[in-house]
Amino acid sequence: MKNTSVNVINRTLIYGLFILIAVIVFYPLLYVVAGAFAPGKSISEMSIIPFTVETINPSTGQMSFSFKGAFTLDHFKHLIFETNYWLWFRNTLIISLWTAILTVIISSISAYVFSRFNFVFKHSLLMSLLILQIFPSFVGMIAIYVILMRIGGLDTLWGLVLVYTAGNIPYNTWMVKSYMDTVSKNLDEAARIDGASHFRIYSTIILPVVRPIISFLAISSFTGPWMDFIFPKMVLRSPEKQTLAVGLISFVDERVNEFTTFAAGSLIVAVPFIIFFLLTQKSMMMSMGSGAVKE
Repeated sequence: MKNTSVNVINRTLIYGLFILIAVIVFYPLLYVVAGAFAPGKSISEMSIIPFTVETINPSTGQMSFSFKGAFTLDHFKHLIFETNYWLWFRNTLIISLWTAILTVIISSISAYVFSRFNFVFKHSLLMSLLILQIFPSFVGMIAIYVILMRIGGLDTLWGLVLVYTAGNIPYNTWMVKSYMDTVSKNLDEAARIDGASHFRIYSTIILPVVRPIISFLAISSFTGPWMDFIFPKMVLRSPEKQTLAVGLISFVDERVNEFTTFAAGSLIVAVPFIIFFLLTQKSMMMSMGSGAVKE
């Protein structure tokens, strides 16, 4: 009986903690969803509870409720037909896709070289990558701006892709290399005996084995630039080159107070990630559980 009581208490505490975390996480999201469909422009006076208590009968204790507010899609129509939202969406998608592709290619090849080959200054180069990752990106913002200005990368999408890719390489090279180190070199040797080249070994043997870390790298590299604000604000100047973060913030600056439109845009931004997660969560879990011979 004592053990049963302890288990019940522990389970209650765990469930209570999970419920508290869920409330903290989902409470702001409820405001975003409610604001996206609420009429008007401001959400300062809006409540996520769609009804109010009108009267309470003292004798019976019955309460009557009345729904307040209204449901509207005007904010979504305004975004789609009257703003450059889809242009911002396209620019952000191009930047994020190219950043993910280049990061995966460069980081995986670099990790393969560091994991499988011995050469002069190998340790020093690895330490240099680690040291570069220690400093925050804000430290080099002036240098980044000057470099982009000299090479003609300001106010261009490829300039922003260059910034993101360069910032992703150090840490991601270390991460993928650490995963490749666990893959047995017997696979390389067996393929080399059969006459496979280094690139063939990398592309047809190593990459399928390290697919879980490559998938994680692609997702993290894509989501990083998706809603970044600092670097697009610094690099991009033309209205037609703006990204989602820079474009959406224009609805809530010191001159404009369209928080409901901002909420509608934020909700649309989250939809692709939700769909992507629902479609890939099973394959991601299966790939994380699979593997080859490891040392």
